[in-house]
Amino acid sequence: MMMKKIKPGDTYVHKVRFNRMDTLIFARITGDNNPLHIDAEYAKTTPFGRCIVHGFLAGAVFSKVFGTLFPGEGTIYLGQEMAFRAPVFMDEPYTARFEVISVNEEKQRGIIKCTLENAEGKICIDGQAKLKSARF
Repeated sequence: MMMKKIKPGDTYVHKVRFNRMDTLIFARITGDNNPLHIDAEYAKTTPFGRCIVHGFLAGAVFSKVFGTLFPGEGTIYLGQEMAFRAPVFMDEPYTARFEVISVNEEKQRGIIKCTLENAEGKICIDGQAKLKSARF
């Protein structure tokens, strides 16, 4: 079966939500026990007023999409730039958006712009990824 080639301008959208259990598991796996992420009483004293999701947990949605959905299985992550622009809160809806910026078909490489937005459309994370995939 022939795979559809991905080209500049192609887009993909993925909905995501993070919960307390996700955050606790991420804290346990990484050892990042910053109370800003796991202690509601402490988080009340911060500028955010409540616990926030670890930035790298929120950004992991990019890895999920690249490896399983767009471009999909067999994709190799070559690099990722991310800037954390606004907090990501638990139990709220977010939208990950992807746009193919450039493709090198010969090397099967592409650069994809990726953002994570909250329900109001505010960008919480933005960046771009470099990938290798047979779909380029």
